Amino acid sequence: CPAVGLRVRLHRTGPDADPAAPALRDLRLDADGRAHGGLLSGADLQRGTYALEFFVADYFRGRGVTLPEPPFLDVVRLDFGVADPTRHYHVPLLASPWSCASYRGS
Repeated sequence: CPAVGLRVRLHRTGPDADPAAPALRDLRLDADGRAHGGLLSGADLQRGTYALEFFVADYFRGRGVTLPEPPFLDVVRLDFGVADPTRHYHVPLLASPWSCASYRGS
């Protein structure tokens, strides 16, 4: 099911990124389990590397799932690259309290 309300944070990474810089975006997913309006667009989306952080343990706790302490998965970090900023990048995460998978979506 769509992860309504899942917290997601986006950071710029790589040698040119400032590690002290605040997140580019920090949001909660909408009713479709998506970042309403996208994460970055236009000139904000640049060639380079990024990291998405998915706060999955908080999400599952909020749904009433009993997790061990510490949880097996807490914050799932996904590092990815943008080679062509003129293209569309959809980065879905399929997650349970015990596993996750991602791919470049359409």
